[in-house]
Amino acid sequence: MSLTLAQRTQLRKRAALQAAEAAPERSMAGATAYEQQLMQLNQDRLRLKQVQSEQGKAELKRLLIPAYAPYIEGVLSAGNGAQDDVLTTLMVWCIDAGEFADALSIGAYVLKHNLKMPDRFERTTGCLLAEEIANAALKMQKADGEFPLFVLEQALTITDPHDMPDQVRAKLLLATGKALLSKVDEQQLDGELLEQAKAHLAKAIDLHGSCGGKKDLERVVRLLKKHAESKPAETGTGEPPVDETANPEQGEGDQTDPGEQGTDSGTATPPDTEQPTSDKDESKPSEEGAAATDPGTGEPPAN
Repeated sequence: MSLTLAQRTQLRKRAALQAAEAAPERSMAGATAYEQQLMQLNQDRLRLKQVQSEQGKAELKRLLIPAYAPYIEGVLSAGNGAQDDVLTTLMVWCIDAGEFADALSIGAYVLKHNLKMPDRFERTTGCLLAEEIANAALKMQKADGEFPLFVLEQALTITDPHDMPDQVRAKLLLATGKALLSKVDEQQLDGELLEQAKAHLAKAIDLHGSCGGKKDLERVVRLLKKHAESKPAETGTGEPPVDETANPEQGEGDQTDPGEQGTDSGTATPPDTEQPTSDKDESKPSEEGAAATDPGTGEPPAN
């Protein structure tokens, strides 16, 4: 039976209050809101057992989860970390139903307070969270789907301090590396993105040589080589090269061809003997000890 808005609000408040009152080393058992949710959870688990299809179960969980949302919100907002089987079970349900962001919100709280999974789960919380997220991502990537990168990165972050088999962590690193690689545009390569993908894939292979990431890593290496080859040999400033032979005293519009200096453009008449300093040819340094000549007369200057 669905709850009204007022009932949902009341449930959230009661869950927050009772979660705040429960000591971290204790269980939520005995709290009214928790007991009600646990009873509902057991009933829903019986409904799930009647469904044989895994996809059918996932769809049913997707329909059941919203009824627990007020309780979850209340506990996450005020809880002190008391053991809560409703919360840990709903974390797994959210993964199964494809509600990955909600699963990680619950997962961050569960891992922070070291909550244990119910007895029917054999894996530790960190291991379960990492592996289930990785499995969902790899399955979607195998079908050419795009799994949210932020989900994988957050899963890596919150599970990093927690112990788990190397194969499990390798799965999560592999899925993250593949997600990074899927964002690479081969027409406009991003070196930083490629380096990130390479790091995740290489670490995954290092942890578990048969994780299945070798071809992806080879592709990343090829793209990095292509990216390096596409760079110019020298990084320029974008400015044209400076002509070191040009007269530094000349303006941009006053420079003349060294072969035409000393002549008046358009006439064969020699120029006046008193040339402006800016018109002298300084492109060739004068030889030390050589006598200077007057460019207009060809005679040595008067002493």
